[in-house]
Amino acid sequence: MILIVDDRPENLISLQKVLQAHNFEVDTASSGEKALKKVLKNNYVLIILDVQMPDMDGFEVAEAISGFSKAKDTAIIFLSAVNTELKFITKGYQSGGLDYITKPVDINVLLLKIKTFYRIYEQNRKLNEVQEKLLEEIEFRKQAEHKKDEFISIASHELKTPLTSVKGYIQLLQRSIDKEDKEKAKSHLAKAGIQIEKLNSLIVDLLDISKIESGKLKFNMQDFCANSMVDNAVEMLQQANPDFKIIKKGTTNENVFGDEMRLEQVVINFITNAIKYAPGTNEVIVNIKITNDQLYVGVKDFGIGVSLAQQEKIFEKFYRVEENSNHFNGLGIGLFICSEIIARHNGKIGINSALNEGSEFYFTIPLKEINS
Repeated sequence: MILIVDDRPENLISLQKVLQAHNFEVDTASSGEKALKKVLKNNYVLIILDVQMPDMDGFEVAEAISGFSKAKDTAIIFLSAVNTELKFITKGYQSGGLDYITKPVDINVLLLKIKTFYRIYEQNRKLNEVQEKLLEEIEFRKQAEHKKDEFISIASHELKTPLTSVKGYIQLLQRSIDKEDKEKAKSHLAKAGIQIEKLNSLIVDLLDISKIESGKLKFNMQDFCANSMVDNAVEMLQQANPDFKIIKKGTTNENVFGDEMRLEQVVINFITNAIKYAPGTNEVIVNIKITNDQLYVGVKDFGIGVSLAQQEKIFEKFYRVEENSNHFNGLGIGLFICSEIIARHNGKIGINSALNEGSEFYFTIPLKEINS
């Protein structure tokens, strides 16, 4: 729900009608004092706060709200028709606002910002739910306390990074719009979208691992073309990484029984890791073949490689190679999820590697259904 705070009824009504027309749930307050009372009683995703109000201005209201624990995740957007100087904009951010918009308001820009904040709020809400489940899982089933602490620290850092970037790009977007620089505005919006996708990808991994632990990870098993599945993964990642050569070797006309989407997820993870952990190189090879009624898919890079000791642990949950953890981001759960997916297909996952000589991650699964 959105709370609009403005002492002018005509402003409240007009903005309320616009937001409700776009299916937002809206509440209003005609003064800072009334707004604070409502914040204590209700949960709001976003507060749109007028700066110029009698008795208690928007800055004072924002500072008071920042002290409310239940409003710690609530975003605040300032609106101002008079205080448009840099010192007032700076004060708005210092008071706890995430954005400062000057009037007259471009309603399309405002709607864009509101939708972005809603997406971030929803992702944070899902993240909090997943983190709670993960903490329970780690507390009851895993005895390694230091791993729990390390994972929470990594997760917080990894999730905060794209979120911080999104906030920054939104601010740059506003400046570009104010300057009527449409090209830069489009660029900032596109970059914000990329960061949101990164955040979403991390959350999807967290949700997957939660489902694995609770036995609720669903599979849609049916016959499909393995060759097309690999082609789709290669094509998608080639478009996303135009400077890298992703070379597919081998082909097959055989159908495979399994969950096409989940197996494509494994191939995408292998290729993504191959690109990430091979700095200074520009080539990845994807091998596909059929041997003894088994599908083999392997992804070879020419990067840093993995030692024998590390190979024994690399598919474990939360495992991250120590000497690489400070150079490469990640939660340490992607390969664990891959191993669980392949296990559900009665297959085998593995790695062939040597330090400084590259790695080939691979999996094999039977072509036909096997009763577990």
